[in-house]
Amino acid sequence: MTTDHDRGEAARADALPPAETADFWEVAGVVRQLSDIRRGWRETNAYHAEYGVESFPSRLRLAKVAEELCGVLFPLRLGPDFVRLHNEDTFVTQSLQIALSRLHAQLRLELTYAGTGGDRQAVDDRATQIVLGLSRALPDIRRLLDLDTEAAFRGDPSARSLDEVLICYPGLLAIIHYRIAHALHLAGAPLVARIISEISHGQTGIDIHPGAQIGKGFFIDHGTGVVIGETAVIGDNVRIYQGVTLGAKNFPADTSGALIKALPRHPVIENDVVIYAGATILGRVTIGAGSEIGGNVWLTHDVPPFSRVFQAREQNRVISPSEDRPIQGLE
Repeated sequence: MTTDHDRGEAARADALPPAETADFWEVAGVVRQLSDIRRGWRETNAYHAEYGVESFPSRLRLAKVAEELCGVLFPLRLGPDFVRLHNEDTFVTQSLQIALSRLHAQLRLELTYAGTGGDRQAVDDRATQIVLGLSRALPDIRRLLDLDTEAAFRGDPSARSLDEVLICYPGLLAIIHYRIAHALHLAGAPLVARIISEISHGQTGIDIHPGAQIGKGFFIDHGTGVVIGETAVIGDNVRIYQGVTLGAKNFPADTSGALIKALPRHPVIENDVVIYAGATILGRVTIGAGSEIGGNVWLTHDVPPFSRVFQAREQNRVISPSEDRPIQGLE
């Protein structure tokens, strides 16, 4: 029996040019040009080995790994809805086995792509070491995340529970991804680490490079538009708001004009600092412990401990009718 769906498919097929006809969309020339461009790019950038889709880490699969690891770390809150107290250990066991196996496959692709892993067995062994290292680090990551969650609860008067922070706050989701990605970055998997952090960036609008160093009790309030650069160093109990940038002031280049990588170029934020919305701090400057940086401040110099830095305020000056000079200053 012919259904409406079958008839629709047939109609769409009739609308397509027959296979034996000439190049209906004139794509042959486009295909040739794209092929030439790819070939030229590979020849010019041979040091950036390109092995194709099959040997490149998959953002889609790593998103699944990140989701599973979030569930492993917080099974009753970030895991699926069937997880209960009586089965959470079973869920964590199964999920961790699956997530780490998937991660191992993606790490093998990165090590092959980078061309630094050696032969097949060496790549496999190195990927195994990285996965085991991350697995063993998960308890410490969970302890840090507990402190981050408590910092958010203490720092936000609108937070009614720790569960609300875990489930609802984009800042905490970004920090979870960052702490997983940072462990992988330190272990020698910078590409997989960057993909995981960029997955969170796409979900939350919070951009934390996995190379940044962030202490305990970190709280990002609201969070949209936050940028934390690769070499930023953030101490303990730091709180930042939406739109804060911890960026680089300049980018030194070598004699060929190429940017020099991995130089310390982002700020150092010491313990117990608060940075309010829209502040921009650039360069390898140090913000001293206990300081407050006001909203929309632009900073490119060091700030001593326990400083309060705010925007200059406009002065409305009242002029006396009998004297051409100010008699009062109003802020």
